[in-house]
Amino acid sequence: MKIRSYISGDSFLWALVIILLVFSFLPVYSASANLAYIGTGTGNTTKYLVKHFGHVVIGLGILYSVHKIPYRYFRGLSVLLLPVVILLLIYTAMQGTIMGGASASRWMTVPVIGMKFQTSTFAFVVLMAYVAKYLASIKDKVVTFKQSILPLWVPVGIILVLIAPFNLSTALLIFTMILMTCFVGGYPIKYLLGIIGIGFVALSLFILTAKAFPGVFPNRVDTWVSRIATFGGEGDADSNYQVERAKTAIANGYIAGVGPGKSATKHVLPQSASDFIYAIILEEFGIIGGLFILALYLFFLFRLIIISTKASSIFGQLLVIGVGFPIVFQALTNMAVAVNLIPVTGQTLPLISSGGTSILMTCMAIGIVLSVSAKREETIAQEKVKEEEMNPLDVLSEAI
Repeated sequence: MKIRSYISGDSFLWALVIILLVFSFLPVYSASANLAYIGTGTGNTTKYLVKHFGHVVIGLGILYSVHKIPYRYFRGLSVLLLPVVILLLIYTAMQGTIMGGASASRWMTVPVIGMKFQTSTFAFVVLMAYVAKYLASIKDKVVTFKQSILPLWVPVGIILVLIAPFNLSTALLIFTMILMTCFVGGYPIKYLLGIIGIGFVALSLFILTAKAFPGVFPNRVDTWVSRIATFGGEGDADSNYQVERAKTAIANGYIAGVGPGKSATKHVLPQSASDFIYAIILEEFGIIGGLFILALYLFFLFRLIIISTKASSIFGQLLVIGVGFPIVFQALTNMAVAVNLIPVTGQTLPLISSGGTSILMTCMAIGIVLSVSAKREETIAQEKVKEEEMNPLDVLSEAI
């Protein structure tokens, strides 16, 4: 009861977040054995556990701080942070990072502390808040496509163009979530269909350009094509390696799993602590454990819907959808990749996978959602106090 007096917002959502974060230590510590022994690793898995603990603590600190900010302030903050996000993405793109022979300029190093930060994840949260702000401002207004180009689609287009060459899956996720938020926000469907067409043409032009000038974005298009071919069963042994190891992990887990920390596949499965951590969960905790995690995310979605429908304003409703729904969508995407339902995307499992940026930005998004639900609780409390202070005659007068 004392703890509840210090936090605001939906209690059930708080509980889900804590359960997922606490559970994350088991698979992350187990899967970190892969990181501890590859390359120049010393075999020390404890440092990865301590690192993950630090990310969780900082993430909870961000969540707590953000959820105390009245959500109406995120209108202005999204506008102020949008130019900052664009500058950060430009700076990150200029890094020219190459991983595995492919262009992968996704991270920047934070000065002083030396922590790597994935700017596209931060851009995701800011952009969704900005889109929610714009849609709320045009609610019940007749807006033409031409009128929405500059305030809405130009910022969206700039950010997607800066992200897509280096992280297509994140760009597609952002684009999908923006379309969904616009649809829910009442933006005309005919305009959305036009935007989808423009997006398809832009992606096609980028692919043709990248093929014509391979030195600009080394191997990015080849990587995308390889992943799709692998998913279709046409890849070679090397390209199928991750998928086959993930299948092995799932098969080993069967119903009840081999037990926490007892995964054998974690030693040979790349990205076992991040992109493919769900496969390790299925191996160690079995189908039962996998379904439990899936159920937690579905409950998470259910609470988001409840919070959105009860929000006190249109902006609050769209804000919850914009920053909250992508968390569940990303989780389902990660799980679908692990069980080979869709091609490899590189998306982490929110609140569970290792990785500082993912945890911190997910906690920031959840803090925004809790801020919306906290406002609802505050309104209810004020109405209750008002009713208690009114005398019976006033109550009768209000009712009439």
